[in-house]
Amino acid sequence: MTDLIRKGKGQPLRAAMERSGLTQAQLAAKTKAVDIRGKGVSLGTVIKVTGRGKTAAEECRFRTAWLITTALGEPLQDHFDMPSVSTDTVERCNPHGDSDPR
Repeated sequence: MTDLIRKGKGQPLRAAMERSGLTQAQLAAKTKAVDIRGKGVSLGTVIKVTGRGKTAAEECRFRTAWLITTALGEPLQDHFDMPSVSTDTVERCNPHGDSDPR
């Protein structure tokens, strides 16, 4: 599955958390409430997705992004972008147009 890219280095997510009055731990707990499986997103993953600096993750799985934004009550597209190019859709060819034998 394609990973999503967080917008603005996570600033829109942090702003939404502030508007909602949620800490990272509270957001992680709230993702469990909106998850039909009841698992939610771990606190460690919430910290990576909403955080800053070297330990922050610029990409996350679609399901993770969906659970976080649903728990925040915000539209997914306000906080995450799709990658511009997927290797799944790029044809591998050599310069002469022949397909790669891999």
